[in-house]
Amino acid sequence: QVQLVESGGGLVQAGGSLRLSCAASGNINSILAMGWFRQAPGKQRELVAIVTSGGSTNYADSMKGRATISRENGKSTVSLQMISLTSEDSAVYSCYSKIWSPPLEHDYWGQGTQVTVSS
Repeated sequence: QVQLVESGGGLVQAGGSLRLSCAASGNINSILAMGWFRQAPGKQRELVAIVTSGGSTNYADSMKGRATISRENGKSTVSLQMISLTSEDSAVYSCYSKIWSPPLEHDYWGQGTQVTVSS
């Protein structure tokens, strides 16, 4: 089993910045990708940013230029730095990881951390 533990959520003023971190532990064979999704009340869960084992990144259009996802090589951690936050960024942010455990790929999710941006 794999556990994803998030940290760094909280309350921030509009225009401020926030850093989220996620650490994976457990039966990890090979991490294929790690990233962050978010879900605001009444809305569908959406991708915020993701980074693959090869270092490729993908960002939601709304986060391009305002978010940076990073993962240290060989480590089971991922961080998301967000700047210029607005109330539209308020949501529960969940860490995600796709892990290769032969012969299958598995998707894992953290419990989520609340990010609230006050205007």
